[in-house]
Amino acid sequence: MRLADSSHYEAQNPAANYQQFFVLGIGYPIAMDLLHVANVQTGETVLDVACGTGVVARLAAKAAGRTGKVTGLDLNPGMLQVARSATPPELAIDWIEADAANMPLPDKSFNVVLCQMGLQFMPGKLAALREMHRTLSSPGRICINVPGPMPKLFCVMADAIGRHFGPEDAAFVELVFSLHDSDELRRLFTDAGFSNIEIAVKPKTLVVPPPEEFLWQYLYSTPLAEKMAGASQQTKGRIAREVCSQWEELVVNHHIRFDVQLTTVTAAR
Repeated sequence: MRLADSSHYEAQNPAANYQQFFVLGIGYPIAMDLLHVANVQTGETVLDVACGTGVVARLAAKAAGRTGKVTGLDLNPGMLQVARSATPPELAIDWIEADAANMPLPDKSFNVVLCQMGLQFMPGKLAALREMHRTLSSPGRICINVPGPMPKLFCVMADAIGRHFGPEDAAFVELVFSLHDSDELRRLFTDAGFSNIEIAVKPKTLVVPPPEEFLWQYLYSTPLAEKMAGASQQTKGRIAREVCSQWEELVVNHHIRFDVQLTTVTAAR
């Protein structure tokens, strides 16, 4: 089995890798689905919470047009730096570094609030949702998505990370897929003050690069990048061989093809 050299991914920061690799294969196709559900209209004001490198915000800005207004908010300055550099000048987007649970934004200032695969990472989920509710105009709508349960692809990766580094490092991969129970989501949105809550659960088929490339692309796009960069070549080689050998059964036409279940929640203020 050929194992790709990880040095190319180590040379860039995680946010740059995230934009170059994660957004292309995973973030963008899922964002397209989110925008389809949100149905952003020309002239609307849109807030993208936990915007990362801005894929959802840019799609929303195109939908809202020149008469609309889009704001992207994230706690990670590195992600926002990449978001700014990746945004064409014709898309006027405001980028704000702030905690979703304490947003420096006026009440009732947005027609639409979006959040793609971000709510599960927030320690104060209810507080963040209450802030999203506060910033929505009346009428206004929210549309968020979260993935889970964990597909086999990521179970294999988490197991290998846990064995070679420890459960605390595997916890990040597990956290990605930790919020998908419909009853829990309904309670959170109800307690945050939303109404007309609708929850849809659908599978999404994704195609990503071959095992020996996707492993490093994913890990070096996450908070695990620093841990991986500090690992010995022997350790990285063992992880790659263990993971890639099990991923081979997911390969179709030289690429990994896998399904992930996505839960999308829409609600009104």
